[in-house]
Amino acid sequence: MVAIPDEIRSEPLSKALAERYLAYALSTITQRALPDVRDGLKPVHRRILFGMRLLRLDPGTAFKKSAKVVGDVMGSFHPHGDQAIYDALVRLAQEFSVRYPLVDGQGNFGNVDGDNAAAMRYTESRLTEAAAALLAGLDEDAVDFRTTYDGETQEPVVLPAAFPNLLANGSNGIAVGMATSIPPHNLGELCAATIALIENPNIQDRSLLKFVKGPDFPTGGILVEEPASIAEAYKTGRGSFRVRARWEKEEGQKIGRGGGAWQIVVTQIPYQVQKSKLIERIAELLEQKKLPLLDDVHDESAEDIRIVLTPKSRAVEPEILMEQLFRSSDLEARLPLNMTVLDKGLVPKVMGLKEVLAAFAAHRREVLERRSAFRLEKIRARLEVLEGYLAVFLNLDKVIKIIRTEDEPKPKLMKAFSLNEVQADAILNMRLRSLRKLEEMEIRGEHDSLIKERKELIKLMGSEKLKSEKLIEELKEIDAKFGQKTELGKRRTEVAKAAEVAEMTALAEHVEERANQVEREPITVVCSAKGWLRALKGHQDQSSDDKYREGDRARFWFPAQTTDQIMLLSTDGRFFTLDGSKLPGGRGNGEAIRTFIDLPPEADIVTMFTHVPGRKLLVAATSGHGFITSEDDAVAMTKKGKSVMNVKPGVEAASCRPADGDTVAVVGENRKLLIFKLEEVPELGRGQGVYLQRYKDGGLVDAATFTWKAGLKDENGRLFEASELRDWRGERAQAGRIVPRGWAKSAKFGEN
Repeated sequence: MVAIPDEIRSEPLSKALAERYLAYALSTITQRALPDVRDGLKPVHRRILFGMRLLRLDPGTAFKKSAKVVGDVMGSFHPHGDQAIYDALVRLAQEFSVRYPLVDGQGNFGNVDGDNAAAMRYTESRLTEAAAALLAGLDEDAVDFRTTYDGETQEPVVLPAAFPNLLANGSNGIAVGMATSIPPHNLGELCAATIALIENPNIQDRSLLKFVKGPDFPTGGILVEEPASIAEAYKTGRGSFRVRARWEKEEGQKIGRGGGAWQIVVTQIPYQVQKSKLIERIAELLEQKKLPLLDDVHDESAEDIRIVLTPKSRAVEPEILMEQLFRSSDLEARLPLNMTVLDKGLVPKVMGLKEVLAAFAAHRREVLERRSAFRLEKIRARLEVLEGYLAVFLNLDKVIKIIRTEDEPKPKLMKAFSLNEVQADAILNMRLRSLRKLEEMEIRGEHDSLIKERKELIKLMGSEKLKSEKLIEELKEIDAKFGQKTELGKRRTEVAKAAEVAEMTALAEHVEERANQVEREPITVVCSAKGWLRALKGHQDQSSDDKYREGDRARFWFPAQTTDQIMLLSTDGRFFTLDGSKLPGGRGNGEAIRTFIDLPPEADIVTMFTHVPGRKLLVAATSGHGFITSEDDAVAMTKKGKSVMNVKPGVEAASCRPADGDTVAVVGENRKLLIFKLEEVPELGRGQGVYLQRYKDGGLVDAATFTWKAGLKDENGRLFEASELRDWRGERAQAGRIVPRGWAKSAKFGEN
């Protein structure tokens, strides 16, 4: 009897979990969450479009039930549940979600209020012209195919994609340890930028921005981001865009308790903002008396958005009222840009605008080459048959005699006219009516036409210049079909002048400050280690009698005024701003700081301080990166805060100090100290910064600035003179040396 091997084997739990979690993570990244840079689609979207093509749901054909589409896609290609597939199909059909819809929907596919689509059995769908452009060439060996999950059929690895769909329609997804968030763009602008890149592969990133002005959202709105910030975002592939609602002043309405004669009508709202929740939020602010210039809000929307805002008085400036609403509601939203995509469908990578367009152009070049090679093979096969036909017409009587007299005419034909098997079969299968004289002329015309086409294709395949010209020609055809001269392709999102927006914001802040005048009184801001915030009356010193919740202790304790703004930096690189007059009182233990700001559970507070207008700050992260930023620019107007320092996964913001003096000191967990000139650190509005200090192990502990002649203090308050620190002077991004003898155990700096 043969012994059955024991399949149970001993293995450390940590190893087993790591292997299985890695397999899950890779599957999520490559097969679900991240789009392919070439066609801009995730597998589920690609399979939906391919499945609809197999069902012959081409543009202009009859609609079919969405349930039929979902069932076929799930059964043949995507075994992940019908609701997930239907949700993806619905999004492709929503004109307020995608800039160039890929599915033409009939029925209720949801709305901008946030209402869900009807069940799949009630809705119908078919492909749009844009989807057809993505699929064009699938029958011409343009892309590779792979076996489906059940091994019964084939599916495309990527679509031929006649236009840069990744940027045109955008994408959102959360994988394991990474995510992507790409807003939609204008296809006409993308075509122009891609053409410029094909013509000059060495084109600068900033030159591409002459064509791509910024995102172009399906819901319109106004882009009010700084040009420098937009340029940085597109260069690095990470950033964000500030978008505002579009509004207009409407005259002639008798409204308001003050008898005003105008009202504001909002006609476009920021992308992905639900209209119903937006109005609820404004109504909530009205009830809380936080909008002193607004009297009422009501929704008069039908197919188009129409939100009517009624001022308290006709004396209210509409621009000031709107600035107040922009600061406190989702009439202004910040939309992230994170171009983490799959390069060639395999490797996740953060790409800038130029890299994305270059990857798309390279894909289209490969598609062109494969389609040309496929067409050449088809021409070869057809010419082979046509040459056989021509042999028939030249010797028609002899061919007919052989066919009539021979039992096996095929070998005789092949020998008599030097034909191959394919040609002989074609002649034997020819219909009698094809033997007319007119048919012979048509065959000769087709033969000459194919010879000419073959010559052109061979010339194309041998010239990179001709390939580039062909690609440019194809992009111009797409531009003519979907570009800015078409109704669909007109730019919907206006790009505003940032300077004018900043000026109006400052004016609104001044008016609001006057409307909400707060009496100046001294307070002491106290925040515990577990995040409980309160404001004690007067300026008080910290003592052992101060009470906290059980297991909690003091962390931040500093004097301020009720008129001050209190700023915080969190480990995820965002600054938050609190109003000193609205901090909870000193009775009890205060309130949780997360009720005032949207601080993620995994994030913590790095520092807290009183805002000083005009001051510069040195911010640094555990990776050793850092930069100088303006404190005024870091002031946040919403609970969501303002992202200033870009931190990668596994990295946290670690230090924030006033940038005074002429010298920078940085110390790491390895207790190595580095000192260099402040002028070596750049000033940025937002970004990752530059290396301040490099580490082999560990990361940054603290960074500070000081005046070289005055010396440097450690956390214990000991002053180290300039003469004691000469050996630690160097250049930015060096490793440094072990701290001087007697340095504080924490390795941190004191207040200089």
